[in-house]
Amino acid sequence: MKKILILDDEVSIVKTLSLHMKNEGYKVYEETKFDSAIHQIEKECPDIVITDLRVGDVSGIEVLKKIKSMGLPVECIIITAYGTIENAVESMRLGAFDYLTKPINSNELKIRVKKALDKLDLQAELTDLKRKLDIRTKSDTIVAESDSMRKIVTLIEHISDKDVSVLITGETGTGKEVLAKLIHETSNRSNKPFIAINCGALPEDLLDSELFGHVKGAFTGATKDSEGLLARANHGTVFLDEIGDITPRLQLRLLRLLQEGEIRAVGDTDTQILDVRVIAATNKDLKALITENEFREDLYFRLSVLPIHIPPLRERVADIPPLIEHFTARFVEKYNLKSLTIDQLAMEKLIMYQWPGNVRQLENTLMRAIALLENDRIDDKSIVFDEINSETSNATDNHAKIETLDAYIKQYMEKVVGVCSGNQTAAAKKLGISRSRLRRILEID
Repeated sequence: MKKILILDDEVSIVKTLSLHMKNEGYKVYEETKFDSAIHQIEKECPDIVITDLRVGDVSGIEVLKKIKSMGLPVECIIITAYGTIENAVESMRLGAFDYLTKPINSNELKIRVKKALDKLDLQAELTDLKRKLDIRTKSDTIVAESDSMRKIVTLIEHISDKDVSVLITGETGTGKEVLAKLIHETSNRSNKPFIAINCGALPEDLLDSELFGHVKGAFTGATKDSEGLLARANHGTVFLDEIGDITPRLQLRLLRLLQEGEIRAVGDTDTQILDVRVIAATNKDLKALITENEFREDLYFRLSVLPIHIPPLRERVADIPPLIEHFTARFVEKYNLKSLTIDQLAMEKLIMYQWPGNVRQLENTLMRAIALLENDRIDDKSIVFDEINSETSNATDNHAKIETLDAYIKQYMEKVVGVCSGNQTAAAKKLGISRSRLRRILEID
């Protein structure tokens, strides 16, 4: 239901206009004083404000200025018994939608209100379209060829305007911070700070001070007040990586932020109200930690309003070829290379590997290959892996993986052929293999 606030110091006029608007199906707020009207506007955010040009000792122009300073999606219609060209021009210059003189014709007012609402609806549609386009543009920064990653990106598109806490889980190197940044950049907080901190990298007291800030004299060496990262992220997003490593005392302090929206700096007696979105991440099993009484269950539920699990790279093989393309394109630009190609044996070697270090290890492996490159072509000898775990890095031990790999290699080559408009000769050249070999792979059932 659309909402309209009517402000006039004459009660009879407020009642008359209110009746007309209620008969049109609008929810109406009746006000005769400036201060109470501003309070109601802040509280209810009506769609339309109909205000007299003079309310007691306050000009309706001041009402208009105040509304515009709030940044609210509200349209104003100015009414007065003393209509002048100067007043009309001034009202419109300050952003009033329209200007009517008393006595008010009810039918004319209804038409003006309808036009103002149509304008708001159009603006809302344009804003929504812009947001969706922005989301899709920024979502391109995430490589999501596999079904699992596509579902994650789709989920982010759906919750971009929902201001809820998010818990991202996944192995080290899967790209949890990249995903957190995407959530922030596609939210209504995108023009506010995004601040990330690794909770596992600092001892308890230092992390406490970094997050919540401290006052002068709170501890030895605290020579002045210091604002914490949470306060710096106010109205924005804070990303708490490795949340599973924080101590019970800090868990309790974070819980208060999530429950009450307030924090207290180390050594301070006063609290500070914050509006900050929390995105947390961990590679640990928080449910197991809860069972072992090492992580608070109430904090877990506050953090995981929206849980997102990023599968390891070995479980989303379809993302490997586009990730390779993504990283190599970045390195070509970064190091001012004329060109860079990867031969088929190198590509197969990269796809077959199990990637215990996930996306981060893939990026580092390609960077190492390029750093040692003597020409513009990466071959299989250029690919050297950091063997973190021999059991997980040996793809040939799993026949099912090899069968799946054949399908992905074929799928990748089919895409290259598509890019080359079906020209297999051009595709084979792009892949660095013979046309006959390409045809054999494409014919695999």
